[in-house]
Amino acid sequence: MNSALRIKNYLVPLQAIMKYMYIFILALALLSTTTSSAQRKTKKAVEPDTALVVKNYIDSLNVLRHRLDSLQQVNTALRNEVTDGRYFRLFVPTTFYHSGARRQLSLSPVEGDEVTAAVDEALMGLYLRRPDLVQNDETHLKKVGTVREDVNREMTQQVELVDIVAPAPVEEAAVPVAIVVKKPNFWKFKGDGYLQFLQNYVSDNWYKGGENSYSAVAAANLELTYNDKDRIIFDNKLEMKLGFLTSPTDTVNKFKTNNDQLRFTSKLGLQAHKQWYYTLQLLAYTQFAKGLKANDRFVYSDFFSPFDLNVGIGMEYKVKAFDGRLTGTLNFLPFSFNLRYVGREALISKYGMRGDHHTMEDFGSQFTGDLKWQIINQLSWKSRFYLNTTYHRLLLEWENQFELKVTKYISANLFLYPRFDDSTEYDDNLGHLQFMEWSSIGLSYSF
Repeated sequence: MNSALRIKNYLVPLQAIMKYMYIFILALALLSTTTSSAQRKTKKAVEPDTALVVKNYIDSLNVLRHRLDSLQQVNTALRNEVTDGRYFRLFVPTTFYHSGARRQLSLSPVEGDEVTAAVDEALMGLYLRRPDLVQNDETHLKKVGTVREDVNREMTQQVELVDIVAPAPVEEAAVPVAIVVKKPNFWKFKGDGYLQFLQNYVSDNWYKGGENSYSAVAAANLELTYNDKDRIIFDNKLEMKLGFLTSPTDTVNKFKTNNDQLRFTSKLGLQAHKQWYYTLQLLAYTQFAKGLKANDRFVYSDFFSPFDLNVGIGMEYKVKAFDGRLTGTLNFLPFSFNLRYVGREALISKYGMRGDHHTMEDFGSQFTGDLKWQIINQLSWKSRFYLNTTYHRLLLEWENQFELKVTKYISANLFLYPRFDDSTEYDDNLGHLQFMEWSSIGLSYSF
């Protein structure tokens, strides 16, 4: 044991002397390199040899090619290289492991291979020279977790520097495809109509009296709209309605009209801002058949007697409220031209004509509101409010239609129509106010 200690004491100084000798040799090599470099700088610059430059350039290309080949060989070798995991302690954050100190302080040889011993020796040198770099210790690691014990055995790993990319599939040549470009259709056509009947029967000895009556009414509404989804809207609407009534007490007229309307509305709008449009509106209306009263042969109205034409310019507001259940338009036309024509001579004076003229023109302003409110899926309310004034006469109409959908093809209607026109004859009871109401049930269809 004493001989081993003496040998060890001799070896320690010898190792120190060898270290200083290596430092001395390194200093001499650096000094000689610096001297030769200084000598080369003092040499006189000469003109470059073109052949030498070309040769050096070719040599540099060859060196570059060899380096690339070497890199490819290294890349291939690393894919199948066997890597020893026992070196991991040298590359993780610096930690104090007990194996190195145990190996240095133990009096008896410690089991282990050369790699483990070399790692322990390198770490011990680091612990002694730079203890400030040690961030953790093995005791603390075991408290918070576990330390693997198999790191002293050789481990095999597959190292992949890059993923091997599969060859790209060969794409087929592009096949020409026929493309059909359709021009957008900005026109929209829709309509609805109904045919309804009403029958009333009472016996001759009915205690409250009364009379039998039969009536029928047919109506159709057609709409054609152009909307370019940008600025222009062109609305066209044709409203037709005709109803007949017969009763035994009327001995003069077998059939009389109780509902007669032929009206055409056309509007051209140019968007001003959001829901507002500059609007040019044309409104024309008359009736289909003769207008009669019970037991009276006088004709109160007829086709084109009268016929009213109105052209106005102003602003229109598109209404959309209650989640789209209330829709319609509000038209404000401060400038309008009115034309009235009466074909029957007997009705000229009745409708405000002067002398024997069949036409009458004037200017004024008007307001029109068309609204539809889908109260529930089966019940809807359509309303039209029309106001026209020429500053010396006033015309006001308010049409209200309530429609109840019983089934897809059966519906019931209630129609309320108050009207005020101070150009007509004055009535002692109602003055210039007029009113019409009717209700019916029958067939209906929308498209």
